[in-house]
Amino acid sequence: MDATYQAQDTLTNQKPYERKAWFRAVKGILKLFVRKPEQIYLGEPVTPGCIILSNHVGPHAPWALELYADVPLRLWGTHEMNENLKTAYTYQTNIYYHQKKHWNLYLAKVACLLITPLTYMYYKGIYLISSYTDNRLKKTLQESLTTLRQGHSVVVFPEKSDNGYFDVLTGFYPGVVLLFQYCLRNGIDVPVHVAYYRRKTRQYIFDKPVAASELLALGLSRQELAQKLCDRCNELGKMAV
Repeated sequence: MDATYQAQDTLTNQKPYERKAWFRAVKGILKLFVRKPEQIYLGEPVTPGCIILSNHVGPHAPWALELYADVPLRLWGTHEMNENLKTAYTYQTNIYYHQKKHWNLYLAKVACLLITPLTYMYYKGIYLISSYTDNRLKKTLQESLTTLRQGHSVVVFPEKSDNGYFDVLTGFYPGVVLLFQYCLRNGIDVPVHVAYYRRKTRQYIFDKPVAASELLALGLSRQELAQKLCDRCNELGKMAV
């Protein structure tokens, strides 16, 4: 089914989150080191005002989208990276580099003295949408809805990555289904693209868009629908294109 939602029909009066001049300059420098991926669309190309569900691949998928996406977008990211330097440092040392990327904890603590200020500034530059796992998730949903109404796409990396990032994903967190439901309750039947980034071949594969209403009409529980979307993401990763 082709999703029919057009973001420009429901724009808010709020100014969209445009990247500031200093950050556009930073992106120009990063492009010297991060090559543009081949973007492969299995259906209609990504359009403004959609939701993209992607694997994470450490920093590689977020960088590929921020630097080279064809549409304006904002990314969901853990709230710890959006609060203050101390919280960001603690999260990066203990969770991101030690738990997920399996670095030695002492090495992570030393390296993040340099890494955290840079990444903290980077996340501020992309206007990261803070994601939560408690009742503050409502704030995430509200900010996402505003972003969609402004004609920006919203990117979510819902994979379960507590033990690291893997080529074959084990599951998606069901909170992303809440986003579909929240959009529909507020009058937006948003198109959803599942996507998979292949780091080795630098290919970003985007599935055809499916309307949120169509996904919810499957009658699955949040957990079941999240797993179905995860399974599709894995299928994209194995697909011959």
